[in-house]
Amino acid sequence: MWNYTRADHIATEYDEYFADNQLFEFDEQVLMRHFNPPGLVADLGCGTGRVLVALARRGFQGLAVDLSRTMLRIVADKARLEGLKIHVLRANLVELDCIRSNSVDYAVCLFSTLGMIRGQENRHRVLMHTRRILRPGGVFVLHVHNFWYNLFDPAGRAWLLRHLADVVFRRSVERGDKFFDYRGIPRMFLHTFTQGELVRSLSLAGFRVKELIPLTAGRQRSLRYRRLLGRFRANGWIAVCE
Repeated sequence: MWNYTRADHIATEYDEYFADNQLFEFDEQVLMRHFNPPGLVADLGCGTGRVLVALARRGFQGLAVDLSRTMLRIVADKARLEGLKIHVLRANLVELDCIRSNSVDYAVCLFSTLGMIRGQENRHRVLMHTRRILRPGGVFVLHVHNFWYNLFDPAGRAWLLRHLADVVFRRSVERGDKFFDYRGIPRMFLHTFTQGELVRSLSLAGFRVKELIPLTAGRQRSLRYRRLLGRFRANGWIAVCE
């Protein structure tokens, strides 16, 4: 992950690489339904700021938080070019003591950023910090990937069998931990969640889930017939919490 945050090509090619990703459009629609009235939004793992730029154009103020200097430079350049009210902060999401308690109206952690943090305890610390910095009545929107979605892909099923064996025999591996090569970065890490794990993690951090949106394979809309094995069929979830 450290190599990922320091790789300039990840940041400079980010917008072009994800230009056709339909999840971006869908999660912005979710935010606009739940973020009202305009206020200060903390984007935890902001990337190149696509969410904050869209919100700032609608009158929101933004706090862009990321560990990548290059990502934050791109966010700052976008804000400056359009005269948008977006501040940038380089910080580790596990260590957000630098942000004052009860200081933001809304928070987002999208595109499976929480899953990029290794260790259940560390992910819990991110959620606790998020709850702490939100003002009373604040809204938090989170996206994660679904562990059981691997059942619907032959390679995913093979990985599941190997992985579940690793979980039994290797204590260092948590259920849902994946490692893969990504755009020149070897052994990238991603934690995938079950629905129960996601809801429990949010509850332990003091959040109440207002809406849990299961996503289709293309991640462009909500899954239909969610009661029909939805917790397995969903590619992932967008959780709206308060």
